[in-house]
Amino acid sequence: MGVRSSLTVVLAAGEGTRMQSSRPKVLHPVAGQSMLAHVLDAAPSEAGAGLAVVVGPDHQAVADEVKRRRPDALTFIQHERLGTAHAVLAAREAIGRGADDLLVVFGDTPLISAKTFERLRAPLQSGAALAVLGFRAADPTGYGRLLIEGDRLTAIREHADASADERQITLCNAGVMAFDGRKALEIIDRIGNANSKGEYYLVDAVSIVRDMGLEAVVIETSEDEVRGINTKAQLAEAEAVMQARLRKAALDAGVTLIAPDTVHLAADTTFGKDVTIEPYVVIGPGVSIGDGALIHSFTHIVQTAIGNKAEVGPYARLRPGTSLGEGAKIGNFVETKAARLEAGVKVNHLSYIGDTEIGARSNIGAGTITCNYDGFAKHKTTIGEGAFIGTNSSLVAPVRIGNGAYIGSGSVITRDVPDDAMALERSPQTIREGGAARYREIKLRKKKSKTES
Repeated sequence: MGVRSSLTVVLAAGEGTRMQSSRPKVLHPVAGQSMLAHVLDAAPSEAGAGLAVVVGPDHQAVADEVKRRRPDALTFIQHERLGTAHAVLAAREAIGRGADDLLVVFGDTPLISAKTFERLRAPLQSGAALAVLGFRAADPTGYGRLLIEGDRLTAIREHADASADERQITLCNAGVMAFDGRKALEIIDRIGNANSKGEYYLVDAVSIVRDMGLEAVVIETSEDEVRGINTKAQLAEAEAVMQARLRKAALDAGVTLIAPDTVHLAADTTFGKDVTIEPYVVIGPGVSIGDGALIHSFTHIVQTAIGNKAEVGPYARLRPGTSLGEGAKIGNFVETKAARLEAGVKVNHLSYIGDTEIGARSNIGAGTITCNYDGFAKHKTTIGEGAFIGTNSSLVAPVRIGNGAYIGSGSVITRDVPDDAMALERSPQTIREGGAARYREIKLRKKKSKTES
């Protein structure tokens, strides 16, 4: 056999169920990215691999997700839902190009891996015309059974059609298949007689391959990897499996997770060396954490770059567009958004920092707010290096605080402050001797009057 280098991947991403949601099924997230994105990431993308994605009508959002993740993909529409074989043939143009291999995958199996796709293609190199992915089900009820003689696959029997003995078989069909690409179109086209439902199913390809005198085989994988998702409960189960994988990968990479089961990660989270994450931390998409960083408990982070030796939390919220320089510190009950904090910046507690750039070594006092929104548009606050912002200050954007500037506590700053200047904005304090006693006397007198009346 010659080296098989070309491949067509047909990914069926049509709707099988709405999951009690207006969102297309394959766009429901697992670990911060859509089910479809997980499959697209796992699908082969090497030179010589072409990707064809089949979507249902009126599913532009699905097509957009495909283009976002895999700009090289071709998109085809299955206008009628007439079964899995019918869905694959919607991409007839791509299949007809005659690549060495044809890989058929589905958009609702987010736990499948690139390695499994490689294993599934391997028998084609040895002369098989069809390889079917199978798994050993803890409860095979409802699944198609894989019938084997020796090491050859003879048929896929749907549960409803299986005999009592066949229903005892736990080796089940995962739906994913690899075909000899030069014979694939002929095989699938022979699924020409619709079943009683008027639909065309890929499972019939096994008997067709056998009738053609060709070989069909099974490649096994774990049940977890090929979990199909049709309900929110199954979505939650898949999330749990994915989180367990991500936590293990983080631990294997040297991340310290003090209570792993309480930490939620995203599929694209990246870590440096010697990172420590305390219990009850949620990390959403687009987060990178540098060497030696410490994330304290009850922190929520999304689309943020955390620098080396930075410290975050507890009870912090880092929103999209946040960037923390080396050694920066975000303390408890601090929220940031679109904020760039350079090395050594400290925002220790009870502050909101939005649409802001803060120079190195600046200190932001408790209760500081960057007032970035005027009801119509967002505006930027710039704070220079080594600045000191006193407690309970409001910086009304757009405004610039210079290098080394000092803002007195309780100030509302509406104008730029030059380098090394001090700005203080307060009403003069007045003291009225005996005022508190007189105030209490008046209030008690009024209260007594109301009670007697």
